[in-house]
Amino acid sequence: MSEKLATLKKEGNISIITLDDGKANVFSSQMSQDVNECLDEVATEEGCLIIVGKEGMFSAGLDLKTIQSGDVDSIMKMSKAAFELLARIFSFPRPVIAACSGHGIALGTFLLCCCDYRIGVKGDFMLGANEMRTNMVIPTPILELIKFRVNESHKYRAVLGAEMYTLEKAQEAGLIDEVVSPEDLMKAALEKAKDLGTMGHPSYTITKELFIAEPMSKINEAMKEYKKDGK
Repeated sequence: MSEKLATLKKEGNISIITLDDGKANVFSSQMSQDVNECLDEVATEEGCLIIVGKEGMFSAGLDLKTIQSGDVDSIMKMSKAAFELLARIFSFPRPVIAACSGHGIALGTFLLCCCDYRIGVKGDFMLGANEMRTNMVIPTPILELIKFRVNESHKYRAVLGAEMYTLEKAQEAGLIDEVVSPEDLMKAALEKAKDLGTMGHPSYTITKELFIAEPMSKINEAMKEYKKDGK
């Protein structure tokens, strides 16, 4: 596919990455590559980053077609690329805002957990890690993300209980910080980005590294084992 699945535009010191594969915004190997290429162009010493999906869909997770293909090498390549991308976003040196434009399922929810501030939209949209209902193990590199973000009273419900939340109810769980009307999503995201973009450098980067040090240590160790074992 020649068209980019993720594109970057800039408004002053605010960078906006838009995910749009024309369908469910799944994290195929190509999507991860395109997002990484966008991130390469985002300033790490100033400003703020916004990640937004297409209308009605933030992301439905990993590409099920690849998983169902049975091609182990392709599945491993896709999964490894996605896990490394999420770790990169989670530890990004500047503030990251998710503009959750619709459904966020499985890896879509974990992507939200990577972001520092999450704005969702009102409507018939769902968030959640549904892996337990699809007989899939949640591996450490992404399990640590949801354990870090979700509120204590929802840890079982959100992970082992595979509970699906409306975006409004996801606020109580700690998966979303704010919910607005769909037509106000980018306005709210840009306003928040202007505020967070004023955070000092390198103080923000250093403090963020300290703040997420424990989960990042576990993620990095798990990724080493993942590469070593070929899992």
